[in-house]
Amino acid sequence: MLRGLQLSFEAIDRDSSANILMICSSVPKVFCAGADLKEWKTMSPSEVQAFVNSLRSPFSYLEALCIPTIAVIEGAALGGGLEMVMSCDLRICGEDTVLGLPETGLAIIPGAGGTQRLPRLVGRSVAKELIFTGRKIVGRDAVLMGMFYWRLELLQF
Repeated sequence: MLRGLQLSFEAIDRDSSANILMICSSVPKVFCAGADLKEWKTMSPSEVQAFVNSLRSPFSYLEALCIPTIAVIEGAALGGGLEMVMSCDLRICGEDTVLGLPETGLAIIPGAGGTQRLPRLVGRSVAKELIFTGRKIVGRDAVLMGMFYWRLELLQF
């Protein structure tokens, strides 16, 4: 999936007719729940490192795109899902949005830039609290914190 995202972002970057990129889920009430952290238990340290490195590239590429990027989230955006969302220029969430970096509760550092992007959006103090506790937040709180710009009561596309 990550390779597919990278290739898609590269294709969009080469397409001179692309004026904007909007990322949303085709599955109602779910955006992205992130990686299956249970799989990490079976990986060697070098495999974990390779996986973490594979996370960084597509999200950094997304963040650097020359066109505006918008993430529209309904449902859960956890772990790598939230890290992808934070790579976008604008973020819109639905009423049922749940956000968080649950891997931090397992003493795993978010590997795709979440620990760098989150403080830029919400400030160091709030970011530390969310990272240290692994606490999940809802869309309304994300807007109040400055992580998201708008909260829509009903998302329809």
